[in-house]
Amino acid sequence: MSAITGIYTFNRTVPIEQGKSILKNLQRYYADSSSFWCKDSVFLGSHTRWITPESVGEALPYYDEEKQLVIAADCILDNREELVHILQLRKSDRSRLSDSQIILEAYQKWGKETPMHLLGDFAFIIWDEKKKQLFGARDFSGSRTLYFHKTHEQIAFCTTINPLLDLPMVKKSLNEEWLAEFLAIPGMNDAVDSESTVYKSVKQIPPSHSFSVVNGEIKLAQYSHITFPSPLILKSSEEYVEAFQDVFERAVHDRIRTHHQVGSFLSGGLDSGSVVSFAARELKRKEKPLYTFSSIPLHDFEDWTPRHRMADERPFIQSTIDYVGNIKGHYLDCQGQNSFTEIDEWLDIMEMPYKFFENSFWLKGAYERARQAKVGVLLNGARGNFTVSWGITFEYYAQLLKKMKWVQLYKELFQYSRNMQVPRSRVMKVVGKKAFPMVRHIFGKEQEDSSFPFINPDFAKKTDVFNKLRAYGMDIDENNVLNRDSIRIQHFQQLFSWNTTGTVDTKLSLNYGLQGRDPTNDLRVIQYCLSVPSKQYAQNGLDRALIRNAMENYLPDKVRLNQRVRGIQAADIIHRMLPDWKQFVSQVEEMNKDQYIFYFINKATFENALATLSQNPSVTYAFSEEFKILMRSLIVYRFIKRFL
Repeated sequence: MSAITGIYTFNRTVPIEQGKSILKNLQRYYADSSSFWCKDSVFLGSHTRWITPESVGEALPYYDEEKQLVIAADCILDNREELVHILQLRKSDRSRLSDSQIILEAYQKWGKETPMHLLGDFAFIIWDEKKKQLFGARDFSGSRTLYFHKTHEQIAFCTTINPLLDLPMVKKSLNEEWLAEFLAIPGMNDAVDSESTVYKSVKQIPPSHSFSVVNGEIKLAQYSHITFPSPLILKSSEEYVEAFQDVFERAVHDRIRTHHQVGSFLSGGLDSGSVVSFAARELKRKEKPLYTFSSIPLHDFEDWTPRHRMADERPFIQSTIDYVGNIKGHYLDCQGQNSFTEIDEWLDIMEMPYKFFENSFWLKGAYERARQAKVGVLLNGARGNFTVSWGITFEYYAQLLKKMKWVQLYKELFQYSRNMQVPRSRVMKVVGKKAFPMVRHIFGKEQEDSSFPFINPDFAKKTDVFNKLRAYGMDIDENNVLNRDSIRIQHFQQLFSWNTTGTVDTKLSLNYGLQGRDPTNDLRVIQYCLSVPSKQYAQNGLDRALIRNAMENYLPDKVRLNQRVRGIQAADIIHRMLPDWKQFVSQVEEMNKDQYIFYFINKATFENALATLSQNPSVTYAFSEEFKILMRSLIVYRFIKRFL
């Protein structure tokens, strides 16, 4: 894991002081070594943290004099064993070669097709002296960031943004198109343009892309496209489970390769529980424990959430810890921390506005505790909802209804209603709406959204943001009824879906000197899960049936078969802020006097939210639209005031 940089000048010697300036800027991050390579028109630098056993003592950038290739890489390869076999590397070399050196060997064999053969989290830059060409890539899901700034004289790259902004002649001007997308997208995505950033002068290599710089021009090429394969046909559900366990076990195994301790997020659910179960078993063979980190509410919080949600997941979490074994569990109440007081620190970490304020305090708290425990790899199951625990229960039942498979539908509805302890008539009503959505659309009264948009309508019109979002397949008007399969397809085929998680993971890893890794985001796992037929995800009344069946004897039935209660993190977000509530209201009221921010944000929407919450800080507003508007507005406002 590294923060890397590179400068390539056109028709002049590279200004070495600029490269050194970037490396000096990167000194804020944890590292085991920091060095650079410079020759003629090229400067490469690396601020390196040794995570894997093979990386210990690694000198980056690495120069291969025989091949006349030099590389700066921020990488952990997950198909290392396959690569050393395909590349026919000597057995004596296999244990001593770092992942970056293996990438150079791959480049020597495959050239620009190299990224297609790599699995893992990576961003790298290679200077090919023979071809006088700069080449690099970012992994398929953008797990590691790589930004760049280009002029007619040079192009400069860096893992983070701020070092590029400190270069001569670089302007800190706001990218209004990016901010318009940030404000107009209601969900957690930042922007649909996966190459843009919040600054006009800085762009980024998109996920799944390689780049080459030739004759003063940068050329981007998408090397990876996730497609939905034909359904995998196996003989029985047991075979689907066994095949899943094989690919998932390999994904977990490859991600715990570190000479440090291994940690993992752990909630009371299936995704993180499955990751933890496989990781703890594998680590037991290595005689190492697994450290887990779980978010819990403050001790005086009273759970106001509905009966089917659970703010304190400790009963399920502890059940997993006790059943799996070889786990050192840590419960984090993050006393004294809240989403409001953490804003400035998060802006420093992210270098940009962010949306995930609800989870910000415990996410940072988990990384802090993991660092204290000397963890090098921190596992999570963030992509699980779209891969290992994909659930299309009602959609599958709707398919049975439309195909008139009455017997099979009756059996499924009977079992599902018994599991959930709800009448079959209620379940059938939902299935009917899924099967025939146009009936509801034509004859049912649609609820109109009376709220104002978050973005200033004039700013939206100026940037034409809504048409741009629709061009990327976003249904901002919510006129269309998208089924979950369509949502899943969009998630994997739109590159912007990857950028948010990759940016957060990279910035947190640098800030805390450890790397977040997600086995549910493994490309092999993704491809397998996309090939599994629908009926394997919904059977015998179980939603997310594949993972539930696969986790038999891996997770306790209390967790594995739980369909009635789901955890909900950060339900105490306003409760935590109560000691700082007056200061929070004071700041948003002060912000209300600054007309500049309302060039971007809808003033009517903001003032409506302020009127609702300023005098009534009810904890039940934790996930309300009004609270979200005030917090996101304040985050954007603070960013503009501090960084521009």
